[in-house]
Amino acid sequence: MERKYSHQATGRRQPFTYSLGVTRREFLHPHTSSCNRCYVDDKVSKVAWLNRSNIIFAGEDKWSLDPRVGLVTKGQLEYSLRIQKVDVYDEGSYTCSIQTKQQPKTSQVYLIVQVPATIYKVSEDIIVNEGSNVTLSCLASGRPDPLITWRLLNPSAEPLDGEEYLDIIGIMRNQAGRYECKASNDVATPDVKYVNVVVNYPPSIRKTQSSEPPVGRMGTLQCEAAAVPTPEFEWYRDDKRLSNTQGINIQMLGGNTILMIANVTEEDYGNYTCVASNRLGAQSASVFLYRPGTGRDINGSACASLSLWLLLASFACLFFKC
Repeated sequence: MERKYSHQATGRRQPFTYSLGVTRREFLHPHTSSCNRCYVDDKVSKVAWLNRSNIIFAGEDKWSLDPRVGLVTKGQLEYSLRIQKVDVYDEGSYTCSIQTKQQPKTSQVYLIVQVPATIYKVSEDIIVNEGSNVTLSCLASGRPDPLITWRLLNPSAEPLDGEEYLDIIGIMRNQAGRYECKASNDVATPDVKYVNVVVNYPPSIRKTQSSEPPVGRMGTLQCEAAAVPTPEFEWYRDDKRLSNTQGINIQMLGGNTILMIANVTEEDYGNYTCVASNRLGAQSASVFLYRPGTGRDINGSACASLSLWLLLASFACLFFKC
C-alpha cells in the first residue's frame, strides 16, 4: 500500500509528493518556513515525526520543546510537520513513521539549509610605495562555501589569481586602483566589497614645452610630471631658483607647471630647468626659451639629466662640429 508524503516551503507554491520509503533532499533559506507533509488513511493506527532518532511528535503529543515546531492536520488524512524560521541547526533528516495493521512504513526528507554568501571581513583601503609586497584579504561565509574572486576594476577588470588572500609581489603604479572582491555560492546575489589601493612613486617628467617668442612678447615654458603624491615644482635659470617676481609668473596645477616671462629681453633667452619632486624622489628636465628662428624640438620630450650636462653636450658638439 502506497502512502504519500510531501514538503513545501512557506511562500513557495511548489508542493512535492513522495512515496513512503524514498529519501529526498530539500533546500531552504534561513528564516523561511518548512512544511513537511505526510498523508495517511484510516488504516493507520499510529503515526509520528522524528528528527534523526529524536521524537518530535507522537500522534498529536508534542515531544519537542522548540516553539517553532508544530503539526498541520487537515481532517484525519494529513499529518504534516511545520518548522517556522528555519535555522542552519534544523538541517538534517526528518522521518514520518506510520504504523499500519500490516507493517510499519516511513518516509524521509533531508532538509538542507542554504545561506547566501556574505563577506564579513575585507582589507581596509591602503597606501603603499611602489615595489612593496601587498596582501589583500576577503573572508566570507555561506552554505555552500562561497567562491571568492578578485578583479582590478581599472582599466581592464580582468580576473586575478587569488581567493581569500590576494598577493601582489612588488606592486607597480599601474596596479593601483579599486579592487573588487566577490563572494558567490549561487544561493542569492553575490556579495561584493571593494578595496582602494594607492601606489606612491617618485616623479617622472613626461612632457616639456619650449617656446621662441620675439623680444618684447611673453614667453611660456611648460613642464608635466606624473607622481604620487602629487609633485611639487621648482624652476631654475642656471643655479638660481626662480620665483613669482616682477616679470615672472609661475603657475602650478596638479602635475603641470607653467613659467611665464613677460616682456622677453635678450638676456631671457637660454636654458631653464624644471624640477619635479615629492618625498620619494626628484627628476629634472631642461626647457628652452629660443630666439625666433633658432628653436629646435619646441615640443621636447622629458630629459632626466641635469641641464648642466645638456649644456656641456652642446658645447662639445659645437667644438667637434657635429
